[in-house]
Parts: sequence; structure tokens; C-alpha cells
Amino acid sequence: MSTDYQRAREALGARLRELRTENGTSGRALAHRLGWPPSKVSKLETGRQTPTVADLDAWSEAVGQPGLAGELKGRLRGLETNIRSWRRQLAAGHRPRQDEALVQERATRLVRAYESSVVPGLLQTAEYARHLLLLNAELRRTPRDTEAAVRARMRRQEVLYERGHMFHAVLWEGAIRALICPPQVMAGQLDRLMGVIGLDTVKLGIVPLDTPMTVTPRHGFWVYDTRLVIVETIHTEIWLDDKADIDLYLKVWRQLDDAAVYGARAHQVITRARAALPAC
Repeated sequence: MSTDYQRAREALGARLRELRTENGTSGRALAHRLGWPPSKVSKLETGRQTPTVADLDAWSEAVGQPGLAGELKGRLRGLETNIRSWRRQLAAGHRPRQDEALVQERATRLVRAYESSVVPGLLQTAEYARHLLLLNAELRRTPRDTEAAVRARMRRQEVLYERGHMFHAVLWEGAIRALICPPQVMAGQLDRLMGVIGLDTVKLGIVPLDTPMTVTPRHGFWVYDTRLVIVETIHTEIWLDDKADIDLYLKVWRQLDDAAVYGARAHQVITRARAALPAC
């Protein structure tokens, strides 16, 4: 569990405890009033358990502060906004998440993306996207809305041709060598990357495998102007809007950008990766 998420959960628990003590009610008495085991009250107050919306409604009523239920639920929404499990996000399939990404990208003038293992969605071919989405659906056991999700991902790419938007992507060379799809599909994907070099709304950099690094490649992340960072992990997607967090990611971004090659040199790295593909 992320430290930021746990701290926020502990802060919510502390607020619950404050409301209980202000009411002059013991934890055991509150549990009895709510029909809960005393251990649940303790876990909620110490941040060891995340409350539900119903829990917060019941708590605020039990301590005589029903008008504070909105505040408590706002704090809960804050937790869910920052830490979004893939299980919840993909419960209806991949299409809804693609639509949400489109909204973010349309609202952003400069998107900076760093990827260490995959080609970013805004530069994917339909076939590459299809294989990636199928792998993710199999891993997470989510509904197979693959074709709808592919179409939605392709629609996202329209932003690359709209005035007032810039997409600056930096890829670790491993991202263009990982065979998550058949060689012929990867060949088409690499051709697509070579084709966007020079597009006035796209800046594509590649960090070669043999480049001296001042930061480790780590995980991918996307920065939307200077207002939001989205980080994908295996089980969650993390949304960060705190200035200190954004500044840290931008610092890492600049070091990765400095290590990347562009233009003809990036084209050469991609060409080498294409030549290394197994025979189709």
C-alpha cells in the first residue's frame, strides 16, 4: 500500500476518532450502538481498514453529527481518486478507461509520457493495442471488450492532429524490444514510431540501452501539463496532484529527457530494433 494512501486513510481515521471523543462516546459504546464488533471501530480509527460510504453515514449519525457525513465522504473520495485499483476501474472492461484518458488528453496542452516497457497508447497501432489489451484482460480477468477498447484508443490519437496539443514521449529502448505481440505486429508498430518522428505535435525520444543514466528506468508515468501525474502499477493507477510530487516527477522526467536521443538518432535505434526482430 502506498505511503500517501495510508497517511490519508490514517487522517480519515483520526477525524472519526475526534468526532467520537467530542461526543463523549467510548469505542466500545459506539460499536454497540452501531451493531459492530469493537475491533471494527478500532481498525477504522487507526487507518487499518477503509470505511465504506455506509460506514461513514452510520458513524456521523451515531455521534450526533449527521451534517458531517458529506465531509467524511469527501475524504473517502479523495482516497479513491488518488489510488484507483485496476479491478474497480476495469470492472466494465477497458473501454471506459480509454474514454477517461481521452478527456484528460483533450484538457491538456502538453502531455509528457515516459514508458519503460510498452509503446504509449497515443502512438500504438491497432494491432499492437489489441494484443496488449488482450494480455491485460487475461491477467486481470476483466470483461473482453477488446474491439471497443481498441477503437476508443485509436480515437484518442486524434488529439495528435489537433492544434494546441503536444505529446512528448520518452521510451526506454526495452519498450521497443519487448515482444508482447507477434514479430510482424511489432514490425508495424516500429514503422509507426518512425513515421511520427518529425510530426509537429509529437516529440519522440528513445533512451538507448547503453546510455549512461542518472536515474533508473523504473516504471512509466504521464505528466499532464503541471497539474497531474498518473502512474501505473501492476494493481493500481495512482493520480498525483500535489505540487511536490509533480515537481519530483518532472525532475526525473528532465533527466530521462536528457538521456534520450531524438530525430535521426532515434530513428537509428528503432531501425536496429526492427532489424533484430525474429523472421516473420
